[in-house]
Amino acid sequence: MTLKLYNTLTRCKEEFKPLAPPLVTFYVCGPTVYDYIHIGNARVFIVFDVVRRYLNYRGYRVKMVQNYTDIDDKMIQRAREEGLTVAELAHKYITAYEDDAARLRIRPADLQPRATEHIEPIVKLIQRLEEQGLAYHSGGDVYFNAGGFPGYGQLSHQAPDELLAGARVEPGEWKKNPLDFTLWKGRKEGEPAWESPWGKGRPGWHIECSSMAMHYLGETIDLHAGGADLIFPHHENEIAQSTGATGKPFTRYWLHAGYLNIEEKKMSKSLGNVLTVRRLLEEYNPMDLRFFILSAHYRSPLNFSRELIGQARAGRERLQEFVDNLYRALPGAGTETTGLEEKIRSELISARRRFDEAMDDDFNTAAAIAVLFELAREGNIYLQKSHPYQRELLEQLLNYFREVNELFEILEIRKPVSLDEELRRMIARREEARRKKDWALADRIRNELQARGIILEDTPHGTRWKHKPGR
Repeated sequence: MTLKLYNTLTRCKEEFKPLAPPLVTFYVCGPTVYDYIHIGNARVFIVFDVVRRYLNYRGYRVKMVQNYTDIDDKMIQRAREEGLTVAELAHKYITAYEDDAARLRIRPADLQPRATEHIEPIVKLIQRLEEQGLAYHSGGDVYFNAGGFPGYGQLSHQAPDELLAGARVEPGEWKKNPLDFTLWKGRKEGEPAWESPWGKGRPGWHIECSSMAMHYLGETIDLHAGGADLIFPHHENEIAQSTGATGKPFTRYWLHAGYLNIEEKKMSKSLGNVLTVRRLLEEYNPMDLRFFILSAHYRSPLNFSRELIGQARAGRERLQEFVDNLYRALPGAGTETTGLEEKIRSELISARRRFDEAMDDDFNTAAAIAVLFELAREGNIYLQKSHPYQRELLEQLLNYFREVNELFEILEIRKPVSLDEELRRMIARREEARRKKDWALADRIRNELQARGIILEDTPHGTRWKHKPGR
């Protein structure tokens, strides 16, 4: 099978061919650490966490870098508001990010560099741009000369004249052209600053990522990813300054996650609808949030609402219930065959193939999850029939769900928590009542158990139980 991905640069799906397989160099734009991350940020980080895992699943050795922007205008302003130094603010929100990311099952990148720890390579990259005639010093700052880079606009697929129509010079800037952007900002009173050939100051936002990506991954990298909001100007500017300095292509494949809206509206502070991950985790299971995000194709717009999260929770719990049913069936399983096993094995082989085909088609997690639902449905039909279970088949199904959960991490693949002695006695009393056809008592016990968070399901193999959703 061939892995194909949609390259924002070419606007088409391309076969993935890394420069030096099995190594894949992968850079993901990380958070600007002036606040808690929101659900839109989480979508980006969860999606590319899964992309990295799938590349490993396909046999690649991924070297992933995700940066922290720990110095910029927002950082300085928020530090003043909170009465902290910029460094203290960065520490606070990096710690918060790491906690939120861990709860969302986002694995840390191999390297998580901070901009302020890479001033020297940033300065050297700006000097290379000066040597190429693509940087100039003006009004205490250093700017990139966008007009001097012939390919400017290639990622956003707009001509410079079109981009110029929406560009402007901000107060305090000394650009020659509105499309030019800051590489180095001269020092202002009360702001952090570092030594440079142009005097004390700090790096601009765009140059940080180019510098750290090339410092750790080389002058041409395989994959560069982020949210769609970064296509212009951030990633467009990264291409210009990186390729402008080296004369080489900066990134072979650009991946961008689609926008996430809240109740069909753009998420913004002005609308007061910014939902932080920290707040959502007080209300939702982290795996429900992961499932919700992965249930849509990563490039598609995604709408967040409580109704849709509820649907995601119900869907995830159907898959979880199948896994739990497999575990509960194992103790009574044996080696006997009934002829029904071959159909499920055929379904499993088909599911494995179709799952991989979905993921090979530009990481289509939505289609891959649909395959899991189909397999779970067929598996539950097998479990509900009155016949002996075959242990080997149950273990094959469990092992496959364990395998795909290493990619998605949306399920608990472990033996369900056992009930305490009192609840087990209540279930046994209900079974006895059913044998005696005392339906009133059986129903009363069922209702009592449900009030305590235990749902019962009567099957040909006896009564199964599960925890009520949310427990």
